Amino acid sequence: MRSRKHTLTFHQKKKIITPKLVREILSWVIVTILGIVIAFALVFSFGMQVMVIGDSMEPELANGQKVLVDRALAAIISPKRGDIIVFLPNGNTNSHYYVKRVIGVPGDTVQITDGILYINGTAADEDPEVFDKMEDAGIAANPVALKSGEYFVLGDNRNSSEDSRSANIGIVSNNMCVGKVWFKLKFEDNKGGPILNEY
Repeated sequence: MRSRKHTLTFHQKKKIITPKLVREILSWVIVTILGIVIAFALVFSFGMQVMVIGDSMEPELANGQKVLVDRALAAIISPKRGDIIVFLPNGNTNSHYYVKRVIGVPGDTVQITDGILYINGTAADEDPEVFDKMEDAGIAANPVALKSGEYFVLGDNRNSSEDSRSANIGIVSNNMCVGKVWFKLKFEDNKGGPILNEY
């Protein structure tokens, strides 16, 4: 009986780099880089949380409540009347963040007379049950004309707010603005879980 000799042979296949393989590798690299860029953009735009300090924005925002700040769009689109913005007074990085409502935009003239807010000589259409008459007009006792890139801000709780009426805050300029409040976070008493409310 003949015995067969089995010999093992190893063939090493040559790896050929084809244009198709190069395209596939490049597409994966591009997708990865794009994912990283988008992640950074989202963190920069919406990853900032600011805590409201004090009761100046009640009842809309309570003391200690956190808000998410949109920084990217705010850098492109100017704040509108009624927007709630976050800013550092006079750009002071040692200060805490201020959260206030924009009531005057570039081109407006703001004045407070007998506790009533006037925009361009007309009494602002505000609910008296929500916004109290202001006891202190501050710098707005005289007309305040807003130039390009300037905003007049007030707290919703008008008689418990340090805002544009105060000389040490005054008019808010674009370079003082950090961003616009995008979501407010609140906590349910029973569940204790965070809830996002969009503006």
